[in-house]
Amino acid sequence: MSTTAPQTFTPRPYQVDAIEALRQGWAGGSNRLAVVLPTGAGKTVIISHLAHQMLDSLNGRRALVIAHREELIEQAASKLLAVDPMLRVGIVKAARDDHHDADVIVASVQTLAVPRRREAIRDIGLIIVDECHHAAARSYMDVLAHFGAWGGTPVAGFTATMTRTDGGLAEVWEDVVFRLDILDMISDGYLCDVRGKAVTVDTLDLNKVRTRGGDLVEGQLGKALEESGALDAIGKAYADHASDRPGVVFTPTVATAQAAAASLRAVGITAAPVWGDMSKDDRRTALAQYQAGDVQVLTNAMLLTEGFDAPHTSCVVVARPTKSPGLYVQMVGRGLRPSPGKSDALLLDVMGAASRHKLASMVDLTAREVGEAEEGKTLKQVAEEHEAREKRRALAAQIQVEEISLFGESAIRWLRTENGTWFIRLTSAMFLYLVRDPGTRLYRMRRWTQADGAHPPKEDVARPLPEALAWLEQQAKVLAPGAFVAREARWRHGQPTDKQVRLCRRLGVAVPRGSTAGDVADLIDQARVGHVLGQLILPAA
Repeated sequence: MSTTAPQTFTPRPYQVDAIEALRQGWAGGSNRLAVVLPTGAGKTVIISHLAHQMLDSLNGRRALVIAHREELIEQAASKLLAVDPMLRVGIVKAARDDHHDADVIVASVQTLAVPRRREAIRDIGLIIVDECHHAAARSYMDVLAHFGAWGGTPVAGFTATMTRTDGGLAEVWEDVVFRLDILDMISDGYLCDVRGKAVTVDTLDLNKVRTRGGDLVEGQLGKALEESGALDAIGKAYADHASDRPGVVFTPTVATAQAAAASLRAVGITAAPVWGDMSKDDRRTALAQYQAGDVQVLTNAMLLTEGFDAPHTSCVVVARPTKSPGLYVQMVGRGLRPSPGKSDALLLDVMGAASRHKLASMVDLTAREVGEAEEGKTLKQVAEEHEAREKRRALAAQIQVEEISLFGESAIRWLRTENGTWFIRLTSAMFLYLVRDPGTRLYRMRRWTQADGAHPPKEDVARPLPEALAWLEQQAKVLAPGAFVAREARWRHGQPTDKQVRLCRRLGVAVPRGSTAGDVADLIDQARVGHVLGQLILPAA
């Protein structure tokens, strides 16, 4: 039984909200509920507070926390004690079986998968599943069913990604009751911003790598990396771009993890490989050396995607190209925790010169639509620029609707050039037009004459569209006969004249079948005015 407690953990506002969302969901009649939080959001803290808070409502029953990695089990147990040092926390894994007097049991799913081990544990009133995107696996399903997940026992699942669709996750989790996006975490200062850089290896041909289970086959991917020289490129890229950063390199196989470490050491960077089947003592030693700063880079064969907590990590190398946004998030998330002196995280993405596969990239870290990643820009910058573009596009669409409505209601014959400038044609040698004031929703008025070109009124001020429109219409009525500028003039409904048709041919203007004299006049004026304004520098302010 664990007996000592580390520092205390006061929950952040969003952690409190996540717990409340779960409790409300259970009160509403659902019992298998999930929470999706970015890596670094502190889900173990939420798990600890949730278990502690729920004990009073379990009528003497206990809470069971299920994890699948030793590091996750130890973290959960220590943080439960940090929340309440008087809490009796038991660990069940391998040879350990400390559940008899425990209020909260933290257990390995591999151990609980053994029927006699799970059957020995009684009186469970709450189930919490860490890294719950694994929960559709048969081992999890058997364990969850045994403890009543489909019989009314409240279940909470926590993960950084809920994207696995091939294992029946929808059958396990009824709803995601709380979700926080990585951009929210970055904006609020809970995570570091991340800057991406592509490490393009021209000789790396990912088109030869097959897909299995929705992602690139690891063995074939490892071979492609080895044969292309990509692992040597990792050492050079790290020396060039991250020589002063502690980092983690993700590779597809043990051989590539070892080769990547050798490549880094060859350029003077201390590196150590870790993988699943190495001895626990050797792995602990490598991790401790990294935490202490004696090793600058850890390379790993997909071992550190979960349960690895080293906030000082400020560079992540994805040398395991993936089609899975979920896996990508798990890898990159290892570098986003804030730490003293750390301003951002650098992401080095290893990729081939071209690929038929759609690979996950930096923009997949967020569920928001942020467009394409740009070299040298952080995720937050990319998102902010995309949002600004979308706002401008929405404003332009709004203005367009407003303009069409206003001009459509006018009795004056307003026309628009191909590039969007509104104008009123007065005579063959004179027209009036509106110019958008840069950066605003205001307009300026202009008159063009064949003799003098474009010129502004005496009082050249930018006005709202309705005012500018009314002012120019008043000028049109003064400067030209009504029949010239009226939208519903009688002559407009007649047949086109031969002169109009010949002029259209000269101008290269196509006349649609059935056009009236007014339609053809509009086509001629749009072509002529468009040509004139195309020679001017707009806006003429």
